[in-house]
Amino acid sequence: MKIEVSEETLLKTNYCKNNKLCLHGELHLCCKVVNCVDGKIHFVKPITNCYCNCLINFGSSCFCCCPTRKEIFNKYEK
Repeated sequence: MKIEVSEETLLKTNYCKNNKLCLHGELHLCCKVVNCVDGKIHFVKPITNCYCNCLINFGSSCFCCCPTRKEIFNKYEK
């Protein structure tokens, strides 16, 4: 599947340590979104050995603040 993300979102995603892997259609290699609140807060199940700047611990769960991953979920995975 070809994944398209807006130029504005790509410009906001300038700190990805994973070479924007999610843009290559390899979503099985990305953290899985398990809950989304208002399309803005994306709680995720981190992939094994995830060392991502966008992963933020929140109690016993985590959420993702990556603009690209959030747009992909909101466009293609809802």
